Amino acid sequence: MSKEPQAKEINPEWLAMVRAMRAADTYFKLLSMDIVDLAWGRADLAIELGPQHLQPYGTVHGGVISSLIDSAGFWAVYSMLPEGTEAATVEMKLNYLAPAKKGRLTCQGRTLKLGRSLGLAEAQVIDDNGELIGHGTVTLMVNPGSHRGHSGLPPKHL
Repeated sequence: MSKEPQAKEINPEWLAMVRAMRAADTYFKLLSMDIVDLAWGRADLAIELGPQHLQPYGTVHGGVISSLIDSAGFWAVYSMLPEGTEAATVEMKLNYLAPAKKGRLTCQGRTLKLGRSLGLAEAQVIDDNGELIGHGTVTLMVNPGSHRGHSGLPPKHL
């Protein structure tokens, strides 16, 4: 049985650079998605809704909710991984609980369990009124030593 890693503080310089890189990322730009905050085992993301997020009936497309849950789950687990380690989503389960039409959606992800080869996170999407829009779990495969990350980033943890 694997032991949970000791909590570490996220390096603010690393986080600022990662946020800037994600802001330039084509998929994050497409969805207007932002990493609002990142801490050990926790990630907060947000989207300011616009017409590009709506399906033909005028409510937010399920893919937007799914992308928020997947991304928040990923970043919650990734925040705990040692330097030089990647992760990739291998399974997701989500429930759409209420429609959203406008405003801001926030997604709070948190790590439930991190082992040597798998990480499990859950995430909740909430609208401006505090209503729960969606909930999901994300399972990630952990790939130690396979990181093809960006050179020049400062250390992830202090």
